[in-house]
Amino acid sequence: MDKEQSIINLFSHRLNGDDGAILGEFCFSKDLFIEGVHFKKEWLSSYEIGAKAALINLSDAFVMGAQPCYALCALSLPKTMPMNEINALCAGLKEVCASYGVKIIGGDTTKGDKISISLSIIAKTKRPILYRKRAKNGDFIAFSGELGNSLKGLKILQNGGFLAKNARFKKPVLRSNFIFLSARYLSSCMDISDGLLNDLPKLLKKHQRARLNKILSKFELLSGEEYEALFTFSPKNKPKIQNIAKKCRLKLNIIGQVTNARSNIPKFRAFSHF
Repeated sequence: MDKEQSIINLFSHRLNGDDGAILGEFCFSKDLFIEGVHFKKEWLSSYEIGAKAALINLSDAFVMGAQPCYALCALSLPKTMPMNEINALCAGLKEVCASYGVKIIGGDTTKGDKISISLSIIAKTKRPILYRKRAKNGDFIAFSGELGNSLKGLKILQNGGFLAKNARFKKPVLRSNFIFLSARYLSSCMDISDGLLNDLPKLLKKHQRARLNKILSKFELLSGEEYEALFTFSPKNKPKIQNIAKKCRLKLNIIGQVTNARSNIPKFRAFSHF
């Protein structure tokens, strides 16, 4: 067991284990976005830092089929950070939230050595609610869009290069419309934040394995911070899922099936938070 899971287990609760916690009619979720861990300041403008922090937090609610309504925002910023950069960072946060109908209603601020942003998202649940670990053997495994571009962008930045404003590493694309339309036909769902290789086991029950029927590249398997939807569905719902993806002009990638048999996923050294 890795250190991240060990820490999560210290706070074990019946509501834990998904992208958000469902309590009554609401879904509560939270993510961190920290300089030196998730980004370097020279890689993103202040506006892009705020905008990406908002997007990755909203993603957790969407993949549970919930509609974000409110956010609490905690900011830790260097004392030497100029006010014009602070204004730009906050504009990124506010504008992305506003574009999804989310109001920032409170939070906290303090000084710190580096930029640290945390949002608590309060979302209204829809029916059905989407959880992890609800797939049945024989269900198809699929993801939306394309994987690999976030890791490619990261490597470009690490080598001193530059990325376009709409590059995946800078600006993830959330699939809320597809998720809301397809939710009734899905058996489980989550977003791909730590890479497909890391996240796929989290989607399945402990005794279940993924049997791939498609060859995936190392970039597709390992690329984190993609925020594409990773989901399962019954084979009988395949035509419906395909039609919804077509309606949303979204690439649908059916990559395998859920099984109790041995997995055939290639082994690479996967990402770890610690």
